[in-house]
Amino acid sequence: MIFQLVQQLVQQALATQLIEREDEIYARNQVLALLQLEEYKEIEIGGSIPEIPDLLDRIGEYAVEKGIIEDIFDVKDIFFSKIMNCFIARPSSVNQQFYEKYQQSPELATEYFYQLSKNSNYIQMKRIRQNIEYKAATEYGELDITINLSKPEKDPKSIELEKLAKKSSYPKCLLCIENEGYAGRIGHPARSNHRMIRVNLTDENWHLQYSPYVYYNEHCIVLSETHTDMKISPVTFERLLSFVEQFPHYFLGSNADIPIVGGSILSHEHYQGGNYQFAMAKAGADWNFTIDGFPNVECSVVKWPMSVIRLRSSETGNLVEAGAHIFERWKAYSDEALGILARTSETPHNTVTPIARKNGDLFELDLVLRNNRISEEHPLGIFHPHADVHHIKKENIGLIEVMGLAVLPARLKGELEEVENFLLGKTDAVADYHADWANELKNNYGTIANESNVETLVREEVGRKFLRVLEDAGVFKRNEEGEAGFRRFIGAL
Repeated sequence: MIFQLVQQLVQQALATQLIEREDEIYARNQVLALLQLEEYKEIEIGGSIPEIPDLLDRIGEYAVEKGIIEDIFDVKDIFFSKIMNCFIARPSSVNQQFYEKYQQSPELATEYFYQLSKNSNYIQMKRIRQNIEYKAATEYGELDITINLSKPEKDPKSIELEKLAKKSSYPKCLLCIENEGYAGRIGHPARSNHRMIRVNLTDENWHLQYSPYVYYNEHCIVLSETHTDMKISPVTFERLLSFVEQFPHYFLGSNADIPIVGGSILSHEHYQGGNYQFAMAKAGADWNFTIDGFPNVECSVVKWPMSVIRLRSSETGNLVEAGAHIFERWKAYSDEALGILARTSETPHNTVTPIARKNGDLFELDLVLRNNRISEEHPLGIFHPHADVHHIKKENIGLIEVMGLAVLPARLKGELEEVENFLLGKTDAVADYHADWANELKNNYGTIANESNVETLVREEVGRKFLRVLEDAGVFKRNEEGEAGFRRFIGAL
């Protein structure tokens, strides 16, 4: 059976163009060595062949049974990564193929690299398919909702081994270039099958990779070659626009560079992008304005629950200068009536989440205004999801959420099913933190909720909660006082 599994894996590697026919024997022998097999028996392959992730799972069962590896999640992932590395070219060859295809079109190059990352099992498509994904209609367009089930919970053995494992600072973080080809260890993910594309941004070395758990089409990460803290500056705008000049079918944006309003990793400068159009990108102008000294830049406030300024121009240099002008003014701007303070003592509070894209003949730079102040009423952040939505979303609102994609915790899968059963009168048991919301829904839907529509009703209400999350994160609220405050800031430019 193991020889059949190995041959099926080789066949799939050929079918997905990971290897050529001339590589077949070499790749097979590399896999045999990992399985501690000193011989090989030819097996006739017939019928349909399982997909690569399923083959890896079955090979893993054999390896556990034979005592080659332990039945521990991290250990198996490291083993699978090593197996797939037998079928992938070295980084220099991958980069060469990428840029040969780039000469034909940027789309062809990224499609090649995306498919390679999926076929090599670096992008965990089998796990990603477990995610619950749908769209929620709002006045701002369709928001994307994802309940993240793709990252499996670690088993107790992995957790215990991680506690006992020797601490290491190599690689320094999950984004460092030293992850390329790194075997991994307990507590640090396997990266033997990981490859990066070298990209030049403003005469600096940057690296393009895809997220192992993509949340949208071609969800990529562009990371600095050096391990430096996240920092928003005019150079950030230059890099983002340089990237979309080179890859005009992608957007690229940065998380904010301070806690609460920033992303999960602030210790390594990186951006996120991809070939996907979020609701925010589709949103039109709420109102337009001009800035003295920038006649070639179209300026508008976007109709979006957060506070977004959109700049448009055919010249990227104009956008960088206009963006820098707004950014510098915003860093020093306060409006106490709206709870916006630029700093307390020596601690700065204002920054931006910038996003760049090409839209037709024009480049666009969106600046989402952020502030990370806290208060007694809102100890996790004044412009952060407030307590009444924490039962759905409590985490930081980073770049992906800003643009309209909710990444919600896995716990909601079972909890929302409980809420549905509560509406149907099948149970009185819902999580304590959902109780008020569930009762409110029962008052609203108690007479119309039924087996055929209850899931849809609850999903729509989750979408409304996520819209509230975005509204909470907006520094200038979409009401009379908020619009007046936004216009005051624009007038100060």
